[in-house]
Amino acid sequence: MSPRHQPVIGRRAVLRGMSLSALGLAGGGLLTGCGIPAAKQEAGSCVSTDLSAEQKTLLFSNWPGYIDEDEENSDAVPPTLAAFQDETGIEVTYTADVNDNAEFYGKVRDQLGTCQPCGRDLFALTDWMAARMIGLGWIQKLDHTKIPNVDANLLKQLKAPSWDPNRDYSAPWQSGLTGIAYNSKVTSAVGSFTDLLNREDLKGRITMLSEMPDTMGVMLRLVGADPGKFNDAEWSKALELLQDKVASGQIRRFTGNDYVQDLNAGNIAACEAWSGDVIAMQADNPDIKFVVPEEGMNLWSDNLMVPNKADHKANAEALMNYYYDPEVAATLAAWVNYICPVEGAQQAMEAIDPELVEDPLIFPDQAMLAKTFAFMPLDTSQAKLYETDFNLAIGG
Repeated sequence: MSPRHQPVIGRRAVLRGMSLSALGLAGGGLLTGCGIPAAKQEAGSCVSTDLSAEQKTLLFSNWPGYIDEDEENSDAVPPTLAAFQDETGIEVTYTADVNDNAEFYGKVRDQLGTCQPCGRDLFALTDWMAARMIGLGWIQKLDHTKIPNVDANLLKQLKAPSWDPNRDYSAPWQSGLTGIAYNSKVTSAVGSFTDLLNREDLKGRITMLSEMPDTMGVMLRLVGADPGKFNDAEWSKALELLQDKVASGQIRRFTGNDYVQDLNAGNIAACEAWSGDVIAMQADNPDIKFVVPEEGMNLWSDNLMVPNKADHKANAEALMNYYYDPEVAATLAAWVNYICPVEGAQQAMEAIDPELVEDPLIFPDQAMLAKTFAFMPLDTSQAKLYETDFNLAIGG
C-alpha cells in the first residue's frame, strides 16, 4: 500500500498554535527565560570542536512522522536512514522530539544562550525560528564543500531566504504551502481568502490557523501589505481586519491541523490549510479540494541546522548531502507528502510511486511557486509584540 493511503500523522499533525498560555508554559520559551533576554553569541565567541573523524555518530532531532517508515515495523530504523548508516558508517540516533518551535526553543535556549552543548548535532525548525536562532548566533556555519548535493539540487525558490541568503547555516528538510481547502460536498468552490472571510454562506463555517505567520500573512496580503516586508502600521491594519472577522463570527475557530477531522466530516465547509494535510485527506475523501488562493500562499520550510557546540558537524553535513540525492529525496517525499525541496526528485519518483509524480502539492510547478510568499523574519522584540497581539486577537 502506498504510504499516502495510510493514516498520516505527519509533521503538521501536532498542534502548533502558540497561545500566550503556551508561551508561559514553555517558561517564556519563545523569547526569554526567567526575565533574562536570550543571550546572543557573537562570531568567534562560541567555538565548536568537530569530533566526526573519530566518532561516527549523529544525534538528530526532528518532527514526528517526518521521515519514511519500515512498512512492516514502524519502530525500525527508517529505511533511508538505515541506508545512510550502511553507506557512511555513521550511527544516527533519531528522535522525534520537535513538537513545536517555541517548545523546542525552550528545551535548548539555556544551553545555546550560554554556549553549551544542547545534546543534539542536527535539528529541523521552521523558517521563522531558524531565522531567530541564526540571528542569535546559535548555529554553526556549514562547509559547502561537504554538501555539494545541496548546492546543486536545492530548489531555486528556496536558495536565498532573506534570513540566510547564501544558505550558510541551513538546508530545507521539507517545505509546504499554506492555502485553502474546502469540502465540495457542503459548499461551492472557494477561490480566495477574500471569499473565505466574507461570504455569508461561510459565516461560522470556516477555520483559520493558530500559527501566526500563516494567518497574519493572509491578513497582510488582504490589506495590501507585503508579508515579507511590512511595518508596524501595516501590521496594525492587518490585525484590525483579523479582529473584525473574529468579532463578526465569520471565523469559527483557530486550529492546528485538527481542522482535518472537521473538514472531512463537513462540520466546517472550508479552512486555511497545509498542503501535506490535504494530500492525506484526498486519498480517502475526493470531496476535499485544495485551492491556490488569488492572494497567493505562504511557502515555508523546516530547515536542518547544526547548533553551536555540536560534536559531529561533518557527520550532520554528510546526512544533509545524502538526503539531497534525488532518489533519496523522492523516497522521503513519498512518505511525508510535503513539498520536496530537491531538484531531480520528481523524475526519481517515477520508480518509487508514479501516482505522486504529477502531484502539485509535492512537486509544484513554476506557475504555482510564483504565487507564493514568505513571512518576514522577526527579531526578538518584534516577535514578542506581534505574538502577543495575535494571541489576544484570536483569544489565545
